Amino acid sequence: MREIVLDTETTGLDPLRGDRLVEIGCVEIFNRMPTGQTYHVYINPERDMPAEAFAVHGLSAEFLSTKPLFHEIVDEFLDFIGDAPLVIHNASFDISFINAELDRIKRPAIPRERLVDTLLLARRKHPGVSNRLDDLCSRYSIDNSHRTKHGALLDSELLAEVYVDLVGARQSQLLLASDAQEIRVNAAGDAPRRQRLVPLAPRVTDAEREAHRAFIATMGDKAIWNEYLPAPAASAAE
Repeated sequence: MREIVLDTETTGLDPLRGDRLVEIGCVEIFNRMPTGQTYHVYINPERDMPAEAFAVHGLSAEFLSTKPLFHEIVDEFLDFIGDAPLVIHNASFDISFINAELDRIKRPAIPRERLVDTLLLARRKHPGVSNRLDDLCSRYSIDNSHRTKHGALLDSELLAEVYVDLVGARQSQLLLASDAQEIRVNAAGDAPRRQRLVPLAPRVTDAEREAHRAFIATMGDKAIWNEYLPAPAASAAE
């Protein structure tokens, strides 16, 4: 199944009060595995950048002034996400900004039924603790040391890794492929182990085996390993 992990950066917290979208980052995953396909764009918000927002993501109004407007990138953005589910941390925040931008240019909103909110998933799985992206990276041993500021693409890449752990997909990726044989180590149903469908070809040649036998024969009956061999069974005559 194709899914899109998505994150945004904005000028503030409320699109209804004039805050705008300034960055979108997307990571494509298929069957919970990143495909390497990404989408990333900076957007000119056509307004100033409050100091509080700049402190979060470091995107200045001057830097963004040369970037495209939302209506100039909307088609390529919508083409990339297609009709796939959107995996977003605190999805109501990001989708409210995306839909506000779509509404400005008279385009249909993205329905909330498409959203997979990883913040809600994390709260169900880890109740009573902080479930910010940084906390989840720490919890699942995901390296986020390069995340000195928020960035839409970087945060999407980190969230894609978190999402795999949240839904338990990382363990399932370690199991056998659907066409591989399974062997279970006991009746309790331990995790299946890999079994090669075709055994590896022997790496020792017949000539090497014969040379080894000849070398062993030179050791005689007093070779040290003979002390570990089981004693021969007594014959019936004895």
